[in-house]
Order: sequence, then structure tokens, then C-alpha cells
Amino acid sequence: MKLVFLLEEPSIKEMLKGLLPRLVPDITDITYIVFEGKSDLENNIVRRLRKWRHPASAFVVVRDQDSSDCIGLKEALVRKCHQAGRGDTVVRIACRELESWYFGDLAAVERGLGVADLVRYGKKSRYRVPDDIQAPSRELMKITRDVYQKVAGSRGDRAVHAPEHETGRIASGSFSRASFGPRCHKRPTGPYMFG
Repeated sequence: MKLVFLLEEPSIKEMLKGLLPRLVPDITDITYIVFEGKSDLENNIVRRLRKWRHPASAFVVVRDQDSSDCIGLKEALVRKCHQAGRGDTVVRIACRELESWYFGDLAAVERGLGVADLVRYGKKSRYRVPDDIQAPSRELMKITRDVYQKVAGSRGDRAVHAPEHETGRIASGSFSRASFGPRCHKRPTGPYMFG
């Protein structure tokens, strides 16, 4: 089986390249289709899915929530997948931004970037619930003193280690749902979030 990811931006690809070998080690035939932002993804997803000719392929769309409504965003992307004749496509939304997933395991970020003392930020109220951080990429750059950079921080020798999914330490609900299957949860203090 070929696994095909349709991604909003390069940083998501770099994170997945580090994460997927641990999450799904049996699947080695993976293709990443990286778009130039959310508008490019949304405007071209139907065409790209329709043109795909490789048999036995499974599709996953990954996009940041940013300031959009999770429910409406996911429903719109699912409709586009159906419109393309690929109703079995899985859609995953990273609450706010992909970087909220990194806040779910600051120990991994510490190891990957070689920046000491990041774990202490996870105890602060503003970072305790990663999916509620309004601008996680900006906050991650701030607490790492600009060592983290959007794409470079997700790849290379000083890469942020993909969150340690198998340890159960991840504090990001959207990361957990993206990894464990389709579930929708509502927290009393936050927006609807989809996995």
C-alpha cells in the first residue's frame, strides 16, 4: 500500500518523515505532496486527488487550523475529497499550528535542538494545554531564542525530534487524535478539535 500525504507546508513533511517510521514502520512507500500554503492546498486538492493514478493508495490531508473553525475546516476539506471521488481520504487538523504538537513534548524539542531547560515551560499555564496556544510557532521560536526555525527545526542534524508518540507523554490532544484515529472531542475551555 502506498500512503500519500497532501500537506499544507514543508515543515509538516519534515516532522512526518521523523515520526512515521516509528508510528507505522511497516509502511515504507510514502509520498509527500507539499503545497505552498493553505490556499494552494485548498484550491488544488480536488485536481491532485483526481489525477492520482497509482492503485492501492491511501490519502491523508494534514493542515494547520490557524484561526479557522475546526469543524468547518475539516468538513470543507472532506467535501473536497468526496468531490474528487476520494471519500476515504483521512483529514487531520493540527490545532492552531503543527508546532502545538511540539509543545506536547518539550523534552523531545530540548533533545532535538540542544536547548536546555525547555521542559520547564510546559509547567507554565500558557503552555500547559498545547492546543490552546494561539501562535505556537512564534512561541516556540521565542522560548528557544530563535534556535527553532519552521522547516529547519523539523529536519536535519539538529531536528526537533518528532514527539515520542509511543511513550504516551504527548500533551497535545490534536496530535493524539491524528495518531489514533478519527475522533472529535470538545474541551470545555477550547474549540472543537478533530484528529
